[in-house]
Amino acid sequence: MNAETATQAAPRRRDPEGRRRAILEAATAIIVEQGPAALTHRAVAARASVPLGSTTQYFTSIDDLRESALQALADEIDEALARLEPLAEHFIDDPGPVVDEMLRYLSDERTVHADIALMTAGTTDERLRALALRWPERLIEILGPCVGEERAIAIAVFLDGATMHAGLTRAPLSRDQIMRTLTALATMPVPDPAT
Repeated sequence: MNAETATQAAPRRRDPEGRRRAILEAATAIIVEQGPAALTHRAVAARASVPLGSTTQYFTSIDDLRESALQALADEIDEALARLEPLAEHFIDDPGPVVDEMLRYLSDERTVHADIALMTAGTTDERLRALALRWPERLIEILGPCVGEERAIAIAVFLDGATMHAGLTRAPLSRDQIMRTLTALATMPVPDPAT
């Protein structure tokens, strides 16, 4: 037997973590491209090039797979917040870096569709609501010390809308539009809680 025949005859090494990762990556891609409702065991198995039974071997149900995929997408979105956090301290004096980071976020089609999928899932599935709210709540925590909680909430709500706009139009608002709106929201008058 030559080396080539021996290689062909050797059984494939099992890689359970690699297979699980491939299934999860396929599920996240389907959610980003078609939405959470399009997720089926058959679609994921085909996309991951694994046997159909593998999806239930690694994930107990389609709901488990959907939640795991949405969690993975939320973790990706958290990376954008991590880039934003050090910029927030100087937001009032120099909003440009925060605006540029927001524009980068809104220009990334995968991130925008992932965020929309999370929002959609959170509005229809109580179990996923906390996951869907993680991004705006963290943004409010980051911006609150700089602009105040009420203004930070207004900015988070605006950015949720800007995300939906980017998903629907396939293009983000312009840098000038984002700059003007964030600056206006960051400096808008708010009532004094003491009065």
